[in-house]
Amino acid sequence: MKQLNIAVGIIRNTERQIFITRRASDAHMGDKWEFPGGKIEQGESPEQALVRELSEEVGIEASRYALYRKLEHSFPDRHVTLWFYLVDAWQGEPWGKEGQPGEWIPQHALKIDAFPPANVQVIEQLLAE
Repeated sequence: MKQLNIAVGIIRNTERQIFITRRASDAHMGDKWEFPGGKIEQGESPEQALVRELSEEVGIEASRYALYRKLEHSFPDRHVTLWFYLVDAWQGEPWGKEGQPGEWIPQHALKIDAFPPANVQVIEQLLAE
């Protein structure tokens, strides 16, 4: 079974809005909303991957972030370990740098079923804050 390690950024502004992006329709869990992030490369720490992925995907330079939650999730064809970081300071304005739709959404308006199942516990935790 494929094993993936993923660094994920929960980009939250001072108004408690979170920037989310939509997965490509042909990707694994296509058309679902997600928190930006991606695979941790060989020799990279989760923090290094987070900063790199946020720069590549949404064009920001994360300057302050903290581990929010680490989760394991199994799909029929893969097992993922996800490091979710709460990002509350950055340079630049996030946008869909790879052509993906992106939008700011109030934290309390996150919808569990709009995200991949591996995000459920994190969204429940965010909704409970």
